[in-house]
Amino acid sequence: MFDFDRWREIFEAISKNKLRTFLTGFTVAFAILLFTLLFGVGKGLQNTFVEQFSRNADNVVYVFTGKTSKAYKGFQVGREVQLKNSDYDFIKKNFSDKVQFITSSVSKFFRATNEGEVSMYRTLGVHPDNIFIDNNTIIYGRYIKKSDLNRRAKVAVIGNMVAKDLYKNRSALNKLINIDGINYNVIGVFSDEGGDNEERVIYVPITTMQGLYGNNDEINEIKFTYAPTLSIDEALKFGKNVQQELRKKNKVHPRDQSGIRIFNMAEANKDVNILMFGLNLVIFVIAFGTLIAGMIGVSNIMVFVVKERTRELGVRKAMGATPGSIVGMILQETIFITILAGYSGLVLGMAIIKWMRPMLEEYFIKNASVSKGSIITATILLIIAGLMAGYFPARKAARIKPIDALNA
Repeated sequence: MFDFDRWREIFEAISKNKLRTFLTGFTVAFAILLFTLLFGVGKGLQNTFVEQFSRNADNVVYVFTGKTSKAYKGFQVGREVQLKNSDYDFIKKNFSDKVQFITSSVSKFFRATNEGEVSMYRTLGVHPDNIFIDNNTIIYGRYIKKSDLNRRAKVAVIGNMVAKDLYKNRSALNKLINIDGINYNVIGVFSDEGGDNEERVIYVPITTMQGLYGNNDEINEIKFTYAPTLSIDEALKFGKNVQQELRKKNKVHPRDQSGIRIFNMAEANKDVNILMFGLNLVIFVIAFGTLIAGMIGVSNIMVFVVKERTRELGVRKAMGATPGSIVGMILQETIFITILAGYSGLVLGMAIIKWMRPMLEEYFIKNASVSKGSIITATILLIIAGLMAGYFPARKAARIKPIDALNA
């Protein structure tokens, strides 16, 4: 039940001791301000890592080749290993239970033109699953389908920046685009979270690319995503297993690190998770330590307040005030000052982060902000801080004997 008299006493005590109240509030406000700034910057660093890995699926495995570094089964050192369609089929068939999406690709840089507009673009021959691996989002039209591969259709899916470069403000859908002297029909336009560079790409069916530019079954790269049900350690083991099987198939030494190589995002995710855990731990320790220091400061001030009010508390007890009511009064005043000052520090911290956001982005700290979870955590910590800071002084106040207080 709301006790008006108690609140009136609290406000009178605050108004009569402005300096003491300011010092108490400043200690808590500064602690929460630092807490907010640290967590805001930490969130910005997390956003930076997420953005860096958002260009492609975060569970993708890349397979690519180079020259062998070890002689093996009659083959000399320095042999150039070439991936082929059979390698794509091998992975798809033998690891179907652990592969989510898979594509092989042929990559070339071509000049693309449309009605006098000319520019160079990376052109990739891919399978339909590539849309999920490269995180493409169709703006309008459609993506490459299996039937396009079967027909070796001259169709293209172009990035949003390609459409702006070559078609200006006009729709590119169902228009022709000339790629290296050959006309393709534009069947779709896509966007990509990776930014402009990722949208200056043209996708065509891989069979069309192989047929027109070499008439062979050679590929540059294989990309696949592992099943989301796999743990990071299981995904790492799976990637190494695929690598070893491909080495065996292509007669590459099992310990040859350059003949057939893989880059497994599970390894990067593991490193990032460790890094972010360490970063968050450091931020939390520093922020929590600052908050503890603030609590100690508030507690010391409240000890002094209790000593200063010894006579008053003795009179209260002589008039029948219970120890519980004394404790409640001290705690209520402490929690009120703590929460009021703490939220002032929180709001100020959020305002500073918002103001500094453009400057922080220059240092690759993206969209620094304070999450709802951090605000809830700060609120809980504020209440706990107020209770802990006020409890021991309040307990001391409750133990004052009326006769000792009156003789003070």
